[in-house]
Amino acid sequence: MTSTSLLDPVTTAVNAAIERVGQGPYGVACSGGADSIALAHATIATAGAGNVVVISIDHRLQPGSGTVADGVARWATDQGATAVVRAVDVEQRASVEAAARDARYAALELIADELGLSVVFLGHTARDQAETVLMRVIRGTGPAGIAGIPARRGRYVRPLLALPRTAIDDYITEHALPIAADPMNDDLTISRIRMRAQLLPLLRTENPQLDAALVRLAASATEWLEVIDPLAAPFSSFPIDCAALAKQPAAVRKRALARALEEADFDHHAVHLDELDRLVCRSAHGQVSIDLPGGRLVRTYDTLAEQGPDDRSALRVPEGPYELRAWRPGDRMKPARLHGKSRKLSDLYIDAKVPRSDRAGARVVVRTTDGEIVWAEHLGAAHGQGADVVPKPA
Repeated sequence: MTSTSLLDPVTTAVNAAIERVGQGPYGVACSGGADSIALAHATIATAGAGNVVVISIDHRLQPGSGTVADGVARWATDQGATAVVRAVDVEQRASVEAAARDARYAALELIADELGLSVVFLGHTARDQAETVLMRVIRGTGPAGIAGIPARRGRYVRPLLALPRTAIDDYITEHALPIAADPMNDDLTISRIRMRAQLLPLLRTENPQLDAALVRLAASATEWLEVIDPLAAPFSSFPIDCAALAKQPAAVRKRALARALEEADFDHHAVHLDELDRLVCRSAHGQVSIDLPGGRLVRTYDTLAEQGPDDRSALRVPEGPYELRAWRPGDRMKPARLHGKSRKLSDLYIDAKVPRSDRAGARVVVRTTDGEIVWAEHLGAAHGQGADVVPKPA
């Protein structure tokens, strides 16, 4: 590690990152663009080439992309570092940028696991942070979204996230580093490229320090998250106790719901959080569902949970004069808790708060000699009946 006195901003930032994450080896994702090549060079200079693995992902979206990836690998090996090139398949979907990002991170995960890399450096800078924050504001986001790109998430670390583009350009010039042009940076069909080429330059005429202002906004939102997340944590996974969550302030409720949705891999937007928050705060009554991108959530009385597949197991009828069938309207039973008093099964299910979806196909064991229901699914054995009438897994 190099002394940080009189060092350029890029090297200083990499030094600080290495001090935080500890001993390598360090992976560096490198596309060949200015940000990532500067990061790779500074990491090699700071940590030593033998401790660095330069990873280049070929998305195969542009002609010659493999040549660029191979060129990055040759440059890295010339520096004495280990180089890895991995080609990926990018799904054809509405957002090419999002599909490429998903494929890239999946490949980085595999490579890091294969090589035992506990940390992978990424070359995002203050410009990327400013673009991300502004894009989220335009699309409609809450405080958590304004936090933008995290400086660290899991094994991924972004040493240059606070640095302006001028610091990167100066570093590239000083060290005469090769830069590979990415044709996608000129593709105005990509929202981030439109933001970079058209909207941000216009906004900078109003505030030349706009990028720094947006980076400060992201930092403030991150500080907010550090306070709100511990409060939301007890309610941040499904199933959620709606009665308990409803007692919390709105900020805690919505953050808890957002974290639970992320954990369950549900795509969502601010409008979904508002709808879910209303569902959590309403009075408990039966069963209500809400559809989200990627799945459905169901509130059953005071419990909010994911709707899972029907995995009811097959049952074997107990020996003797019994049959197993689905319950029917008008069926009556003498539950143990009523000590022999007969009531309609439909009323008993409501009293027991059995969800409508569960009671629809509920099964009962009937004694064929007198038609008496001796066991009911979700309710158990009838009054005076022992374990001998309970059906067993088939």
